[in-house]
Parts: sequence; structure tokens; C-alpha cells
Amino acid sequence: MKTAVIYYSYGGNTRAVAEGLAESEGAELIEIKDKRRPSKARAYSAGCLGAIRGSAWASQPLGSDLADFEKLIFCSPIWASNVPPVVNVVLKALPSGKIVAFRLVSASGKSECSERLGALVAAAGSTLEGIEDVKK
Repeated sequence: MKTAVIYYSYGGNTRAVAEGLAESEGAELIEIKDKRRPSKARAYSAGCLGAIRGSAWASQPLGSDLADFEKLIFCSPIWASNVPPVVNVVLKALPSGKIVAFRLVSASGKSECSERLGALVAAAGSTLEGIEDVKK
């Protein structure tokens, strides 16, 4: 099964999780990059508010077509119990017919966005394999 690990990392913790996961899964590693990287202050203020609202901030092109993969594993930090806005933009363009899983990285190891992520995957016509919180 052709698999991609798609990740966003602001401080590096999620990158480490994604790299290890891609190696163990034999998956292609794809980074989500901000079109314009927010400052720490903007990430903690507007970024967290955008995460709560489910907003989508612009990202750079991924460099790979997600339609080419059967399974997509998203690795994301948690901002205010949700995925960052730049991750939402990719999730809102999710191709149909995929198996999708999440690894959500935070200091607490707890997120509160399972329902929202499940709804985005279902709306895309894909199947949610699971959501795992990772304490880092």
C-alpha cells in the first residue's frame, strides 16, 4: 500500500515523530509549509484562535499529489486542542477514497479535535483509520 506521512511542525517535535513514522512505515515524507511562517506571538494568538475556529491558512504547494497514495498519515502539533490552520487547508482538500490516520503531537498528549477531523475525512469520502495522541 503506497503510504504518505504528511506533517506540519512549528518547533521540530512533530517533525521527529513524522520522520520516525515514515521510516517505520516505508512511507514518503511530505512537509506542510506555511506560505508565510507566523511569528511565535502570531502562532500563539491568531494561530490558536484559527485552530479553534477550524480556519485554513495558506500553505506552500506540497510537492506531491495526495491522490497518488492509498494511505495518508497526518502528523500535526496541537494548538488550543486542535490542528493548526495551515493543516486545515490540506485537510479541506483531502482526496476521496483514502485511508486516513492521524498522530497528534502535544506536551499533554491530549487533543479534543477527533470529531472535527473525523468529519473532514468523511466529507472527503475517505475512511478514518484512527487518531492517536502522542505526548512529546
